[in-house]
Amino acid sequence: MKHVFEGKTILVTGGCGSIGSEIVKQLLQYNPESIRVFDSSEESHFKLSQAVHDKRVRHLIGDIRNIDRVQLAMKGVDIVFHAAALKHVPLCEYNPFEAVTTNVIGTNNVVHAAIDNNVDKFIGISTDKAVDPVNTMGATKLLSEKIITNAPLGKSKIKFCCVRFGNVLNSSGSVIPIFKSQIEKGTTITITHESMTRFFMDLPDAVSLVLKAAERVEGGEIFILKMKALKIVDLAQVMVEELAHKHGKNPTDFTYKTIGIRPGEKLSESLLTKEEIYHTTEEEDMYVLRNSLLANYGSVAQKSKPIAPITSESVELLPKEEIRRIFREKKIV
Repeated sequence: MKHVFEGKTILVTGGCGSIGSEIVKQLLQYNPESIRVFDSSEESHFKLSQAVHDKRVRHLIGDIRNIDRVQLAMKGVDIVFHAAALKHVPLCEYNPFEAVTTNVIGTNNVVHAAIDNNVDKFIGISTDKAVDPVNTMGATKLLSEKIITNAPLGKSKIKFCCVRFGNVLNSSGSVIPIFKSQIEKGTTITITHESMTRFFMDLPDAVSLVLKAAERVEGGEIFILKMKALKIVDLAQVMVEELAHKHGKNPTDFTYKTIGIRPGEKLSESLLTKEEIYHTTEEEDMYVLRNSLLANYGSVAQKSKPIAPITSESVELLPKEEIRRIFREKKIV
């Protein structure tokens, strides 16, 4: 993908977060002219600057809610990776308008700044929670997808797309750091529900496919990454079995307490709605959902056999030994 990014000026919103910072790190190997890291957290900027020493990385403190700051950050940019968002489901439930102003209005600011500055490509980072959303975060991310993928309906020639994926292993705010902390501090692991399932991806693998979407984008697509699924309780048990001895404990000492589903949570997640499958084609490592509103797509996907609905409870779940293998291979535990 060197031909896509070499010599380019790239803006990464939310560039200090788990996904954004990995995008920055992987982009550097393709010799861009510069990478502008746009993030509202001063502390996170400092941490990333200590981890990545490269003169091509520029640190811009700013909030996507501030359209003037976004416009300044966008000057001379070729490619945008939009990863800035409020992502914590219960916090978005308790602060719905904050989620709207960041995930919807903020995304609209970034899209319009990109159009005003004639960037070449725009890749938005989305989530499986945007599929049939039942929570504020998912609903705002669905609107974010619509704002991005419908942007080409106007006069803009920018290639807009989104990438949807599920939980990212060991990312900030995910369940893995929570389980690690509980294992270190005590012998009680809290589980929201014994039947809860989730799609997941390793962070470097997820971001490498995000960059692949930047290479593939024609305009208006949502690239849905193929992911494995697991039961959260199986994940917790594997982590206890792998980490207990490191803290001088025995796995049999631990108990699992069911605390109930948090506000806005689902028992399982879906990759596509039942309506979207008619506009989706399957490829080796991803599904490609095409925007039926765009004339260049029309009903291309409809001519092929529709794929079956995909949920984290309908796919084959990873057994505990496979979860253990992945964790050891990725050095997560």
